[in-house]
Amino acid sequence: MIPFGYTLSPATGREGGGEGAAPRQRGFTFIELVVTVAIIGILAAAAVPLVELTAKRAKEQELRASLRQLRTALDEYKKTADQGRIARKADESGYPPSLEILVEGVIDGDDPNQRRRLYFLRRIPRDPFHGDPTARPSETWGKRSYESPHDNPQPGKDVFDVHSFAEGVGLSGVPYRQW
Repeated sequence: MIPFGYTLSPATGREGGGEGAAPRQRGFTFIELVVTVAIIGILAAAAVPLVELTAKRAKEQELRASLRQLRTALDEYKKTADQGRIARKADESGYPPSLEILVEGVIDGDDPNQRRRLYFLRRIPRDPFHGDPTARPSETWGKRSYESPHDNPQPGKDVFDVHSFAEGVGLSGVPYRQW
């Protein structure tokens, strides 16, 4: 029995040829290489959708976290305004006039010296699905004013809620704009 990859010399019938003959080098045949490349190609083709799904899921988690962070800050601003710690006019809703005010802070109405500021966010998160890297973070979000209907959110003189501008549909089947 001759092991795979070895040949017999026609002159001697022994492995590797006759005296002085260079031994045959072992290596892969063309068919072995083609089969290996084909297997790697099939594995790569199966992995690409999984990688794309993982990336989409990560962006969706970032979107959920950013929306939760912004909405929590908006609710805290409103609660603080309702407690009288933020000065507002009678015709104002109590929601902030912009997202930037959540980072810039407002004067604490409970501070007798009017020096202490109330901050609601350290920074405004970006919408992970927004494609323009030059846009300010506050411009990456759609804003809904208090007077705007929920089914047709429009900006106004305050920010009651935020939503994504993303056109796609999430893995849950709900469009990103409705999150």
